[in-house]
Amino acid sequence: MTIDEIRDNFALLDEWDDRYRYVIELGRMLDPMPDAEHSAANKVQGCASQVWLSRRLSRNSRGEPVLNYLGDSDAHIVRGLIAILLTLVSGRTPQQILATDAPAVFDELGFREHLTPQRSNGLRSMVERIRTDARETLAAAS
Repeated sequence: MTIDEIRDNFALLDEWDDRYRYVIELGRMLDPMPDAEHSAANKVQGCASQVWLSRRLSRNSRGEPVLNYLGDSDAHIVRGLIAILLTLVSGRTPQQILATDAPAVFDELGFREHLTPQRSNGLRSMVERIRTDARETLAAAS
């Protein structure tokens, strides 16, 4: 699924209850995270729910580093937010990740008005964790 498909599906849903159900369904479609990946090193600090992000580094055809992620949470809605976030960043180079304004995409979808402050803080923590991974990957490559 692409972010444009998610945007299109959001546009078809007028009620926020329907949008929440859609976000939860996106979370159900996340690739499963192995139990071993639910580690302290992968846990995202600053989230009200438990959230884990596991990164894998690969290389694209030009030899550039590419970050791929698995994510999980103990909260259904947060799993859906992770699914949207990973659609934006997973499989991208660090430069592409750093150039992506994930909070703006979530704002565009209307989440600013519909997430609790705790969920918004958790989303910011997830975004910052991924941006830190991208910066560290760039630094290691130089």
